Amino acid sequence: MTHKEVIAMVGEMDIPFAYHHFAEGESPDPPFICFLYPNAVQFGADNIVYHSDKALDIELYTDEKNPDLEDAVETVLTDHEIYFEKTEVWIESEKLYEVLYSMVI
Repeated sequence: MTHKEVIAMVGEMDIPFAYHHFAEGESPDPPFICFLYPNAVQFGADNIVYHSDKALDIELYTDEKNPDLEDAVETVLTDHEIYFEKTEVWIESEKLYEVLYSMVI
């Protein structure tokens, strides 16, 4: 999946989004999404990389628990046949929930 394809997929979620972060002072009111590629997942041997995939994190930020919105995000990922892991944390300093979808594309 290319970067353009990831942008198109995240756009289907119909939530404001940015790569990695919003510029200082430009963050929209929740809910919003940040996505990033935290690392590469590589297969190799004999000092050669034979195949490389990207890890993709999609971070959904909300100011209150929103299961319907989470279902909508998960529907888009499922429609694109992407297996994901899901975790959730409360960020006290920001007063936001972060639902993290981690996957390899």
